[in-house]
Amino acid sequence: MSVLIRGGTVVDGLGAAPRAADVLIEGQRIKAVEPGLDAADAEVVDASGCTVMPGLIDTHCHISFDEPSSNDELFFHRNREGLAAIIAAANAKKLLRAGVTGFLDADSLFEVGVDLRDAIEAGIVPGPRMATGGNALLTSVGGTAGRLIPDEGRLGYGKVVNSNAEIVQEVRRQIKTGVDWIKVHVTGLTPRQHREGELQVWNLDELKLVVATAHDLDVPVVGHCRGASSIRDSANAGFDMILHATYMDEEALEAVVKANVPIVPTFTFQANLAEYGAAINASRELMKVFQKEIEDSAVMLKRAYEAGVPLLCGTESGFSLTPYGEWHYRELEVFVRDIGLTPLEAIRCATSEAARGLLMHGETGALEAGRLADVLVVAGEVWRDVTCLGNPESVRSVVLDGAVLDLQALQLPPRSDPPGWRVSHYGSHILHWSDTQ
Repeated sequence: MSVLIRGGTVVDGLGAAPRAADVLIEGQRIKAVEPGLDAADAEVVDASGCTVMPGLIDTHCHISFDEPSSNDELFFHRNREGLAAIIAAANAKKLLRAGVTGFLDADSLFEVGVDLRDAIEAGIVPGPRMATGGNALLTSVGGTAGRLIPDEGRLGYGKVVNSNAEIVQEVRRQIKTGVDWIKVHVTGLTPRQHREGELQVWNLDELKLVVATAHDLDVPVVGHCRGASSIRDSANAGFDMILHATYMDEEALEAVVKANVPIVPTFTFQANLAEYGAAINASRELMKVFQKEIEDSAVMLKRAYEAGVPLLCGTESGFSLTPYGEWHYRELEVFVRDIGLTPLEAIRCATSEAARGLLMHGETGALEAGRLADVLVVAGEVWRDVTCLGNPESVRSVVLDGAVLDLQALQLPPRSDPPGWRVSHYGSHILHWSDTQ
């Protein structure tokens, strides 16, 4: 079966200037990208007035979380494994409808990511290409959930490891189950810390042990790092990717550049809270903190990029601030506005470079002959204004693995939540006697 995408402006995802060209797909791969192509019996997609570009790849998406509004909800209300898997499969359709043809879910509830990935690859449920981790490795400090996390054992998306033997055992166990990545929460929050960002809660020797154990079995390692020392030590330990990488200092930047370790800043969550927090009655103080994290980190991230470090787009989709199918374009906007990339550079970060998160760099994420055919047709000039991708009506066609998807079939009806799935509140605040006077 052939597909011919005709009459659009091609943005190849590799940084080349936009050009008028057709895209011919045969089977699962791109056959040619040239003007004036034709093919007998091909399915023709009219791309007149549209941008033709690679599908978006979201390298930081939590498909199993189902949009919690708090850590309490995430850890104590998402406690039904089968239900989490079923809802995750439904939510994967929302990503496709938004033009996401690939994503990395580095840590998942109950490790349902492995099962969802396998179901997608087997054609049992529709979804983008997917790479996945298992449970994030935590120390008993608790990562970003602090005292909600037990001192040992497994809860939600996390597994607490308390010794070198437990680290090795858990990494090997996860690889046995079939993960694509091992994720480590290198930083966390403590109740009385007095520093920006988060506290490093693993030492360098422990990080090296994770890497050595995983790499011996050909599996890469990704770290959640908000803080200079954690970034430096993760890069020096041999991590294959770093999430966030905020609050870098000169020493951390030097380590990242030397290791050339890809960074996924994931500013979408912070940007949404900083700019739109008032719409959900968020704390003004928290809004300022998140805006400052972007402002304080953008310069160093730009310096890393200019030194050749790959920047990848990821959105933290899966929380109430970043619901599925709505904000996957947003990181491109932040890359342009706050980090200072051009739209074409940001598109590259969201496509050909982001394919690193799928472990498919060079295989997908670009429009050139021989690549896997994951393609978007988007109304508007995305190479001038990446926010075109934010309007769902602008996504005219999605091609995944060479097949043109039925976008209507991916539309989900309104849903309700299963019993106990959300945190319930009597109201927005405590009712004091003085409130009634």
